[in-house]
Amino acid sequence: MALDQGPCRPCRERTCGRTGPRGHGAVQAVTGQVIAGLPTLVWVLDYASVLVFALTGALVASRAQLDPVGFVFMAAMTAVGGGTLRDLILGRDMVFWVARPSLVVVAAVAAMVVFWTAHRFESRYRLLLWLDAFALSVAVPAGVAVALAGGFSPVIVVIMGVVTGTFGGLMRDVVGNEVPLVLKQGELYLTAAFGGALAAVLLVWMGLGRVEALAACGVVTFVLRAGSMVRGWKLPVYRPRPPRTRG
Repeated sequence: MALDQGPCRPCRERTCGRTGPRGHGAVQAVTGQVIAGLPTLVWVLDYASVLVFALTGALVASRAQLDPVGFVFMAAMTAVGGGTLRDLILGRDMVFWVARPSLVVVAAVAAMVVFWTAHRFESRYRLLLWLDAFALSVAVPAGVAVALAGGFSPVIVVIMGVVTGTFGGLMRDVVGNEVPLVLKQGELYLTAAFGGALAAVLLVWMGLGRVEALAACGVVTFVLRAGSMVRGWKLPVYRPRPPRTRG
């Protein structure tokens, strides 16, 4: 997502001050290697996440029976919402879709495709769930890649992966008057995004680097989300308990 930030510092400069071979500096050292080998993959992640999230936004617009302008609005908001918040938090010079307006065009085209074809799908909500799962598994690695490129700490890398993957969908569901998938009881959604981002950071910390770390991030995210949808995987949820009474 607009990763052309100028020449990267040598890895030896990024590791100054680390406290050990597996410290924060080790993650930063691998960062330069990861991003240097991934320009094409990051470009693909940008466009793929925008395209698929735009399709989900347009499907929600179809369920709300909006007009074409509403379709484009929902698609674009969903497609760029997470990446926009990420770029603002990280203080990047330019938000990714402002640097590449063609991403907005992709979202608009996706919206119009859904506007003319949504009626052909018997279960649009089921399609929405699977497209959203795929979009999540693409957007989380995109967020991780941007944070790694900026040399941020592992904690920030994980948070930016989660933010990029989930915020656009949250906006889509709230505006479309749907139950937010992020907050749906018993669903592995935030957990799936967190698990994928954490897997990427751990693999970079172990020295794997390059394509493998981000690929594993996407796979872990999708498997957790799909497992929740198909197999009912979930974490325990809070259950209210009656207060203790003194006898």
